[in-house]
Amino acid sequence: MIGRAAAAAVGWAGVVVSGAAAATGPAFVAVQQEPWRCPDPAELAADLDGTLAHVRYLADDLLEGREVATRGERCAGDYVASHFEQLGLEPVGDDGTYFQSWNVRTGTAVGEGAQFTLEAGSPMGAGVAWTPYGFSASATVQAALVRVDPASGRQGPPDTEPGAMWVVQGAARPHGPPLDAHRFASDAAVAGASAVVVLLGDHAPLPDPSVERRAALSIPVVALTADAAKDVRAALDAETPPQATVSVQLTPVHGEARNVAALLRGAGVARRSVIVGAHYDHLGFGGPGSLSPDAAGVVHNGADDNASGVAVLLELARTLSTGPPLAQDVLFLAFTGEERGLWGSAKYVETPLLPLEQTVAMLNLDMVGRVRDDVLAVLGVATAEEWPQLLEEANARTARPLALRLAGDGFGASDHSSFYARGIPVLHFFSNTHAEYHRVEDDWERVNADGMDRVVELVAAVVRGAAPATGLAALTPVAGAGNPHGAAAPQDASTARSGFRVRVGTIPDYAHESGGMRITGVRDGSPADKAGLQAGDVIVRFGGREVEDVYGYMYALQDLQPGDEVEAVVLRDGRQLVLAVTVEAGRQE
Repeated sequence: MIGRAAAAAVGWAGVVVSGAAAATGPAFVAVQQEPWRCPDPAELAADLDGTLAHVRYLADDLLEGREVATRGERCAGDYVASHFEQLGLEPVGDDGTYFQSWNVRTGTAVGEGAQFTLEAGSPMGAGVAWTPYGFSASATVQAALVRVDPASGRQGPPDTEPGAMWVVQGAARPHGPPLDAHRFASDAAVAGASAVVVLLGDHAPLPDPSVERRAALSIPVVALTADAAKDVRAALDAETPPQATVSVQLTPVHGEARNVAALLRGAGVARRSVIVGAHYDHLGFGGPGSLSPDAAGVVHNGADDNASGVAVLLELARTLSTGPPLAQDVLFLAFTGEERGLWGSAKYVETPLLPLEQTVAMLNLDMVGRVRDDVLAVLGVATAEEWPQLLEEANARTARPLALRLAGDGFGASDHSSFYARGIPVLHFFSNTHAEYHRVEDDWERVNADGMDRVVELVAAVVRGAAPATGLAALTPVAGAGNPHGAAAPQDASTARSGFRVRVGTIPDYAHESGGMRITGVRDGSPADKAGLQAGDVIVRFGGREVEDVYGYMYALQDLQPGDEVEAVVLRDGRQLVLAVTVEAGRQE
């Protein structure tokens, strides 16, 4: 059955087809999506105005969680663009629009002829008795089945023949945690398995390949229902190892993603710009990234993350466009795909709408809706020498100054990181995390409208300081961090910890779907920096593991111990290089 994400990927109305129904079962069929209209902002937020009205609209259930490349996300983008237009801001997107568009992977479609056959028996019903995982390789394999314990997945049992089809339980024990099929299959491929068959327990649903966005592994990976698994177990108990045939054809499904971009022209002759950005996508109906247990299929509205940032962005645009003219341009950017790995900001810096070399700074608004006790965190203050003083002076000019908590690192888990990797000074405004973060309870009633209004006033003062009425902004990027102008990365609590035993110091480009793990940046003084890795390199092998995407890279790190020296095979400017990397004890990644 086609999942919500794949069905929504076609936009407003149309047909999504993930493959014709196989002769073996009524599995993969077309789904008709009904015509659909965006909700009316006047009806949803009739009694509200300002930042709270924006959050009320963007975080309503009717926008279905604003997952990238879905109809709800499209409504949110249209809403942002309409407000930019009302303010008279200049569209700087594609073909004179407010949108910078490109295709992103939204899921996986299963093609015709999907087959799983045990011995000389009849094919099992695809989508009924079994289904491929969305990260399966597209291939046909015929091989002997061998039972493998999950704990020995990296090596397999001692008598395992190379090229065997590994069979593993979907849970180590009846009520234990589910198997990480992606990690297990990745390890199995390294160990020489030709395919992986996961036997699901009672009441465990078949995986839904339509929502899978990860790159394909090198071997087929399929799951069998508990009833179908009985036949496989019986065959495995026979004296002669049973044979099986699996055939899978998968195709990535793509949809349109859109950044929203509008320009406030400055009065100066020199075309320099300050960028203010906020991401407008969220988690849709949950799935990967959700912290609500058993909430798959339940809308995640993301009021604070990040309807609040978009609300501040829109009111900031109103404030600056109606105030005294600025000497420099201000580009307002609403990014999509942040929740999937900074897709929108990565797309922008790859194909910028304004020259990056003329970009003075990037100010990022992500989760600014929960200001408590007057406290607001500002990250990235070590990326330009003038930031601390500029922030202090801007805060003092507000009617009610906030208690600012400053942190230095320009890298972090939000869109400013993409700009910092290109040597641009950044700030990330952040009112801190909370119990509803990435949960279904992050609703509009919980945001602090007064706090958001105070953030608008503060950021407006910062923009005016970075783009003053006369002259050019005097921001001096601080050298270091493995990019042309970045700041050294202090070890502070603002950066997410990886939990790995080892540290390399690479900043992954999560928008790079397959063909290796592309590096956005390298931390100054890190093992990656010492080994000669650079921003833009694509790691295709690390240690003994082929790296198809960021997941393969993480699995490679999990295999290592501090002090291990490994070979990193990278692609750089069309050439393949082999670099020696000595990993360190894990601190931050």
